[in-house]
Amino acid sequence: MDLPLLSYLVFVPLAGALLLLGFPREREDEIRWGALGCAVLELALAVVLLAVFRGGDGAASIQAAESTGWIPSLGARYAVGVDGLSVFLVVLAAFLGPPAILVSWRSIRDRVREFHIALLLVEASTIGVFVSQDLLLFYVFWELMLIPMALLIGVWGGERRIHAAVKFVLYTMAGSLPMLVAILYCGIVCGTFSIPDLPDALARAAASGRLPPAAPVLCFAALALAFAIKVPVVPLHTWLPDAHVEAPTAGSVVLAGVLLKMGAYGFLRVAIPCFPTALTEDLGLGVTFLSIFRALGVIGIVYGALMAIAQTDMKKLVAYSSVSHLGTVVLGIFSLTVKGVEGAVLQMVSHGLSTGALFLCVGVLYERTHTRSLFDHGGLAGPAPRFALVLMLTALSAIGLPGLNGFPGELLVLMGAWQAGWGLAAGAGLGLILGAVYMLGLVRRVLFGRPANPRRPAPADLGPRELALFVPILVFFFVIGLRPGLMVDRVDAAATRWVASVRAAMEPATGPGPAAPGGAGRVVEREY
Repeated sequence: MDLPLLSYLVFVPLAGALLLLGFPREREDEIRWGALGCAVLELALAVVLLAVFRGGDGAASIQAAESTGWIPSLGARYAVGVDGLSVFLVVLAAFLGPPAILVSWRSIRDRVREFHIALLLVEASTIGVFVSQDLLLFYVFWELMLIPMALLIGVWGGERRIHAAVKFVLYTMAGSLPMLVAILYCGIVCGTFSIPDLPDALARAAASGRLPPAAPVLCFAALALAFAIKVPVVPLHTWLPDAHVEAPTAGSVVLAGVLLKMGAYGFLRVAIPCFPTALTEDLGLGVTFLSIFRALGVIGIVYGALMAIAQTDMKKLVAYSSVSHLGTVVLGIFSLTVKGVEGAVLQMVSHGLSTGALFLCVGVLYERTHTRSLFDHGGLAGPAPRFALVLMLTALSAIGLPGLNGFPGELLVLMGAWQAGWGLAAGAGLGLILGAVYMLGLVRRVLFGRPANPRRPAPADLGPRELALFVPILVFFFVIGLRPGLMVDRVDAAATRWVASVRAAMEPATGPGPAAPGGAGRVVEREY
């Protein structure tokens, strides 16, 4: 029997969380090492998954698939698998686990056991979302993330942590409840919750009259609301700056690095493939969902960058930069071009690495100085050269300097946006220029500005534990930037098939069903 890699990836963090419950609270060092060992094992499994993943044309099919009965009365199954659109998101989630634990090694002193249990639960739930091939299972993992993430913010966060945690929960629930209604409706109408089978099943239901004409628009709207909140898309983004500012550093790393990708992935995997005809449905005055989300993508890019320029709190600056970068992802997806979708996937991974590293930099600095204000820092390039190098490379990565990881994804999104309309590309390009303004402004102030208090001792440079956080991330800045083909070759076939099936379903001459058989990809299941 083949090794059930994806089940291991989902259940190893859950098992680790259960094991940590058996540790006495006072054995804090053992708890930290246990959580770190679990996260390293998870990363090793993700590396194995990437090593056995077939690139080329095989990347369009669901690989490492597992399927078994779960809720027979509803037709729901425990079905997991990955393709070129999801495999790198799984690896990203596993890759950011060890840094999130290491950065909390000294800063978290209260309820250490519960903190690491919450981190492991977040990791398990996010990976579960990326590997789910059953829509009800997708929803279960989506909701499983909510409680541990809210606890990370509300228990171990800053002064206004309760406000930020409640706001995070309310926004998420406001999107999740309509999504659940849409999921149950689709499953009942189609008799299946299988994500790869739903596009064809919904097309047949529409052709036979079992799916009312208004249903695709309403279901897409319900799903899009949940996914847009999670991205987050402007104007549904206001929970994010509060959550980032109040969350502990590890919470900000997993929130920006992984959780925000769940919304964009939901558009890619569920909303658009299942209801492609809803994209071009006239909502009045010639407005369509496609035009709305393309415009919101550009607005998010520019608005997020302008808000980042105005910030003095470094965490809030990085939070608004996430709004801008995720606007690029939304634009790439809704360009409905192969280059745009490829760029969106690359940008999600690159943003996870760059923004995760930025929050780590802010966390390291805050641990030493207990302030996040830009005006409380300055002149660190001399006394902390290792920190200066890390921050400089991370900032250049975030603004898409050629040769670093941010460049390939942004370039592909711009090319895809240009194919969809030159105005979209122009708006995105403006946002990228503004991105250089706020990131280089951060570097100039913190590393080369005049110290706010020259008499105060300069913070210590990065130590061995902190270098262990950053070196692997910096290596991948260059690997992705110099050899983007390593990712593109494993994304291209899946992106090509995705675009072909969505565009074929949107063409009136071809009918409602997708042109590519099997919807989002052929599943080869292993029963056990």
